[in-house]
Amino acid sequence: MPVVSSRTRLISWWDAMKVYRHPRALTLFFMGFSAGLPLMLLFSSLSFWLREADVSRATIGFFSWIGLAYSVKWIWSPLVDRLPLPLLSRLLGRRRSWLLLSQLTIVAGLLGMAFTDPTQNLTRMALFSVLVAFSSATQDIVIDAFRIEAAEERLQAALAATYMFGYRLAMMVAGAGTLAIAAWAAGDRLDYQQSAWMTAYLFMGGFMAVGIITTLVTSEPDVKLETPQQEQRVTKWMAQKAHLPAPLVKLAGWFYGAVVCPFSDFFRRYRWHALLLLALISTYRISDIVMGIMANPFYVDLGFTKNEVATVTKIFGVIMTLIGVTLGGTLTMRFGVMKMLFTGAIAAAITNALFAIMSLVGNNVYWLALVVSADNLAAGIATSAFIAWMSSLTNVQYSATQYALFSSMMLLLPKFVAGFSGVMVDAVGYNYFFIFSALLGAPVLVLIWMANRFLETNTNQNN
Repeated sequence: MPVVSSRTRLISWWDAMKVYRHPRALTLFFMGFSAGLPLMLLFSSLSFWLREADVSRATIGFFSWIGLAYSVKWIWSPLVDRLPLPLLSRLLGRRRSWLLLSQLTIVAGLLGMAFTDPTQNLTRMALFSVLVAFSSATQDIVIDAFRIEAAEERLQAALAATYMFGYRLAMMVAGAGTLAIAAWAAGDRLDYQQSAWMTAYLFMGGFMAVGIITTLVTSEPDVKLETPQQEQRVTKWMAQKAHLPAPLVKLAGWFYGAVVCPFSDFFRRYRWHALLLLALISTYRISDIVMGIMANPFYVDLGFTKNEVATVTKIFGVIMTLIGVTLGGTLTMRFGVMKMLFTGAIAAAITNALFAIMSLVGNNVYWLALVVSADNLAAGIATSAFIAWMSSLTNVQYSATQYALFSSMMLLLPKFVAGFSGVMVDAVGYNYFFIFSALLGAPVLVLIWMANRFLETNTNQNN
């Protein structure tokens, strides 16, 4: 018996590892890369560009409001989920058609940003940035739906893991890579060079070919579309009672099934506690997002060069992010989602405190490496636990729209508050700003405790 048990465990571990060789897992890695690339180009790298172009910190903070597109994507997610695109949907399918459209639009927006000098036309830069943000948020909606539909439930953990690796790698490429390319293109000149940033963003637009090629070569998920029962009942009732024309009845039924049902399902399952869960989703990342907008302007104002920031971020940032993601997934499986959710929130607050100390230390590459390493490690752990927790709240029947709602709520309040980050720095300085951003994590810990109590009680009652 011991020999058989040992062989069984060995085979079980081997089978688990083979999951990552599944074609869909590789597909989600490249899709994750395509999804992560625009994010840093709109925030971290763009804030460095704008600050070097002598754009005020307050304006840079307001630029972060462009990211609100990610926070309201749930508004158009039902359209992306169920509206076919002319010609493209017939050629590629409903998921790949929306993917290709959003990716091509991202490329167009990045090219527009590349050929715009913020010192000459800041408004045009903002408009192209909005285009990239809207298209990138749309791509996120489609990829989430593709991931859920692409494989059976037992493969979802592997797909999520490879997606996160691709996503994090793209963030490093778009962050450190953009700075490195801009520094290389500028040569020995230390003053602001528009041509250097143009070269960097053109390169990044070229990297979007990874997602476009993946979309073209992969296959459409094999999903049988069925009209939800609630939509059928509403359509039948309106046809019998409302006395409306048939097209309006059909449109009203579609609207109810696509828009109302996903949200009513969530509140029906969790009742008033849904507000508690949404409050936690809305505030969990507020500490690191508010701080993150001012990170690169902080490096610039401390006198770090693009090469120094790029090198530290590329080496320590990549390594610690991958360790954080892996460690976060492992610890979440070992200790549970809620404990790691709590740990991730504390870690984010501690790293903000390290930024406050660094503001007193000044220009010190060793401190830069320490802070970047700690920040990326904490982000990896927190993100793994947070995605696992949000996924557990999702009803598979409405996974695309509900997950779009959760991921939108995750960014809405933090991005809005982050818009005032530049004003806060101007008013109180970097040191007090980083302390304030760390203290923003305190209410999150209370919400995690309350949510854990409710979910434990709910689980015990169901059992």
